[in-house]
Amino acid sequence: MAKTTSNNRLGTYVARSVTGESYKAFVPAPLPPQPPLDMAGLYKPLDKAMKALGEIDALAKLLPDVSLFLFMYVRKEALISSQIEGTQSSLSDLLLFENDESPSVPVDDVEEVSNYIAALNHGLDRMRKGFPLSVRLIREMHKILLRGGRGSNKDPGSLRRSQNWIGGIRPGKARYVPPPPEMVADLMSDLEKFAHDEDQKLPALIKAALIHVQFETIHPFLDGNGRVGRLLITLLLCADGTLALPILYLSLHFKEHRQLYYDLLQDVRLKGEWERWCDFFLDGVADTATQAARDAKRILDLLERDRMRISQIGKAAPSALRVHDYLQKKPFLSLTKAAPELDLSVPTTTNAVMKLVELGILEEKTGQARNRLFAYTEYLDILTVGTEPLK
Repeated sequence: MAKTTSNNRLGTYVARSVTGESYKAFVPAPLPPQPPLDMAGLYKPLDKAMKALGEIDALAKLLPDVSLFLFMYVRKEALISSQIEGTQSSLSDLLLFENDESPSVPVDDVEEVSNYIAALNHGLDRMRKGFPLSVRLIREMHKILLRGGRGSNKDPGSLRRSQNWIGGIRPGKARYVPPPPEMVADLMSDLEKFAHDEDQKLPALIKAALIHVQFETIHPFLDGNGRVGRLLITLLLCADGTLALPILYLSLHFKEHRQLYYDLLQDVRLKGEWERWCDFFLDGVADTATQAARDAKRILDLLERDRMRISQIGKAAPSALRVHDYLQKKPFLSLTKAAPELDLSVPTTTNAVMKLVELGILEEKTGQARNRLFAYTEYLDILTVGTEPLK
């Protein structure tokens, strides 16, 4: 039964039942919101957010190898987004996993983060080759996200064909019940059309804010909706050209303010408070971009300082500089694995690594005589800000 209201932003409720218990599923109103957004209070945070994006774009171009910064930054985003869903792995766990070393948490936890990275990279690669951001592409990314580990039995890559809910042990007691499964395909199709509707003159950041909420409200998959919804923000802004590089990730903002984040999503559904949500979203863009710019500057300064120190050590400098370049992508280094990847002998690699240890650039972490593992500690310290697992 439709909810009686003069506010067309609120959508409708439809009555359903399961095993004799009745519940109401929420069906969102189509985008854009009606009545239209009151932009008067949003222009200032929008301007602040756009300036912060411009700064991070400009600073990223100064990095000696922006692909390395993106490589690590994507991992940080993947980790934090997965932590919001309960994953307990740290950035060190992920990097050890990728380096074929043993993480300190269950492999399933780290595998989920690794799948997130693969899903994001798949989406970005497909869009670079001209494939549109679409329901089909979202399903492809979802299939990658849930391959293996937890979630692999939750119909990866397929829109749900059964009712899901948030909070509570059954829909009748749930905090939120998304639309019935038979409505999901049409609602996602409408969302795709809105994303590509050039007649909508909304700023790109506002449009991304609206789409994120609508996606989370539809909750089109049996699992992984939160992670896909956060991926979608970056993909939307890259597709639109607002971001030249996929360098903005809002998971840290959502993690730090997660209760407010959930409350605002629910307030959009129950009260139509789109403006408050957009203000929160824009603040997150500005804060996250500013933090990313700060990280990039600290990394730039650290790498330059360490390269200068290494260049002054004499005959070992060339091989030590090669090791230093390698560390930017693999800040955990195993001698036997690094040597062939660097195309250096094990003795040459060992000598270079020992020089970096003497300089205080690397630290040995195992305390063992064999199978030693070295860490680029200061570099990791910059990257790990905000990546502590939720308690």
